[in-house]
Amino acid sequence: MSVIQRIRDKAAWFVFGAIALSLIAFILQDAFTRRGGYFSSSTTLAKINGVTIDRDLYEHKLDFYEQANGTPRAQLMGSVWDYMVEQTLMQQQYDELGLKVNSDELSDVLFGDNPPQWMQQAFTDPKTGVYNPETARQQFAQIKKNADDPRNAQLYEGYLEPTILQTLREKYQSMLTGAVYVPKWMAEKTNADNNSLAKISYVSVPYATISDSTIKVSDDEIAAYIKKHPKQYQQKDETRQIAYVSFDAAPSKADTVEVINQLNQLKGEFASTRDEKSFLARNNSELTYYDSYLNKKEIKQAINDSLFSLSVGSIYGPYADNNNYVLAKLVAERQIPDSVKVRHILVATAQQTQSGQFSRVRDDSTAKKRLDSAIALIKSGSNFDSVCAVYSDDPGSKDKGGVYDYFASGRMMEEFNDFSFNNPVGAKDIVKTAYGYHYIEVLGQKGSETGYKFAYLAKPVVASQETINAASTAATQFAATSRTKDQFDANAKKLNKSTQFATDIKPNDFTIQGIGDNRQMVKWIAENDPGDVSEPFEVSDKYVVAVILGINKPGLQSVTIAKPMVEPIIRNEKKAQQIINTKFKGTTLEQLAQSTGSSIKIADSISYQSFVINGVGNEPKILGAAFNKQLQGKASTPIAGMSAVFVVKGESVYAAPSLGLNAEMLRAQLQNQMKQQMGYRSMTAVKDAADIEDYRSKFY
Repeated sequence: MSVIQRIRDKAAWFVFGAIALSLIAFILQDAFTRRGGYFSSSTTLAKINGVTIDRDLYEHKLDFYEQANGTPRAQLMGSVWDYMVEQTLMQQQYDELGLKVNSDELSDVLFGDNPPQWMQQAFTDPKTGVYNPETARQQFAQIKKNADDPRNAQLYEGYLEPTILQTLREKYQSMLTGAVYVPKWMAEKTNADNNSLAKISYVSVPYATISDSTIKVSDDEIAAYIKKHPKQYQQKDETRQIAYVSFDAAPSKADTVEVINQLNQLKGEFASTRDEKSFLARNNSELTYYDSYLNKKEIKQAINDSLFSLSVGSIYGPYADNNNYVLAKLVAERQIPDSVKVRHILVATAQQTQSGQFSRVRDDSTAKKRLDSAIALIKSGSNFDSVCAVYSDDPGSKDKGGVYDYFASGRMMEEFNDFSFNNPVGAKDIVKTAYGYHYIEVLGQKGSETGYKFAYLAKPVVASQETINAASTAATQFAATSRTKDQFDANAKKLNKSTQFATDIKPNDFTIQGIGDNRQMVKWIAENDPGDVSEPFEVSDKYVVAVILGINKPGLQSVTIAKPMVEPIIRNEKKAQQIINTKFKGTTLEQLAQSTGSSIKIADSISYQSFVINGVGNEPKILGAAFNKQLQGKASTPIAGMSAVFVVKGESVYAAPSLGLNAEMLRAQLQNQMKQQMGYRSMTAVKDAADIEDYRSKFY
């Protein structure tokens, strides 16, 4: 069997995105040095620090991952883009540092003591359950003789490339984390601070005592604040804002009645059928049939009391369940345990893919022979746990002697559930499920109650064509008569339509907050001018008409964009100054309490590590004042906090026993935390420093 076939049969496709690294040439021997024939440089999708990303390569990656993972193309476009940008940036880092993975290193990774999971899955001996590196070496040697086989490219892209990239990233991370160092004095100081507590007395006047309506904030003041704090309000990408109205195309009452009528027409046939599984499949039920018994706790229906009062063969409904209307039929009932404990050995014939489908890994005949061998060993006196470790394909239990400790009904495949709950303790037999052949032994059972077997015929409530046409027509008429911003506003008011707003829309976005996924709508917004009104866009169960309000160019944010964030800050600054000028009179807390008409309050056991002070809230400035030695025994000047103006008097700072680690333990902890943060912070830093020219909006 070829390496490609072994991997297809035994290993799940590589899920991209976990490794966002660079595209490099494969170095193992010279079998993969010819992969450059995929693409031709025809269209430039982007330039990353001067390095071109070609659209053909991007399209190839989209096709590859769409086929590999079964993920819809639209959902992949943003992730694949991020992946390729990060690949390119990291490769530039590797080149600058001279980092490579040579053939000897890659050989150690693939065939050494800790090979990648996909290698272990592909080259584990089914008879012994042990990974065989020699078999893997032989298979890879065969690849060299078939270098032109197009499947080799799939092997490279799906498995080898990510392995190489992961190895490079580990090297890079090792260099970064190796530079992490926390001085002893810093750990000692941090530990002492973390073990400190403080007590304060204070007087405060909340900003809420002054009405917002009395404080005016001008656009000029907002602009000045933005210029004073440029780092906080920098905008790297162009963004746009829109106003929009929507026309609902969700199911109507008539659509709901139609579904109820359909179910009522099927009620008699549903009651008389003796093959519930086929009946539900034939009538496209939204709920699949679980042909086994469940106890009451495992049946999650809002109308359970009505269901449990049914007699066998009778039907309840139609009733509403989320977006469905449902007929429930009680097929059978019997006494079952509350929970059971079993052990088993699984010899798999199929494995479940990420899409929920089953892919073949072993034929039935081979599986039965393998399981018979395992059973023969157990019957001859071999330890069940040892046999299970070698023969079982169930990763969830093989290292625990195949045991599933007490579990409730409905947790397992129907056949597995039936055997476990319908047989007495000590029962053992071979059971076939979609995964393969199980040798199951019932080890224990607890409790007893009625088990129910229900079948549910569920039909979704969907909008009829009449409902959809009505919404589409209304949206089209609105757009046709709303060709300017003024007309848009007037028509929305006339129809009593609530106007919504969406901001921060970038040219390459696929989703608009509050609206949903619609790349064509984003593209229209990016290509048109302020004041332009769109034709209707269909998004989910509505039609949306939008008008462009404005464009924010890269650089400092405009007043319009920053206003929601900046206006409250400036308003509170003005309130603080007004409170300080008019309320706070005197130098002692007693005098200040009298002048402000408030009382002196106490906050004790304030931790240096606190984010929130009891009775005060999230006030970083007050936390700092509590530990300020210069304020011990005397009142501070007024402090403009997050929610109020405070005057603080330090009462004491004292050590609390055993609040934290010792200094050396803390030092190790701080270093580990910094190392863990290196991964995402290094990538963020590299990306922020990069010159990225993104032309995707020209093509998509």
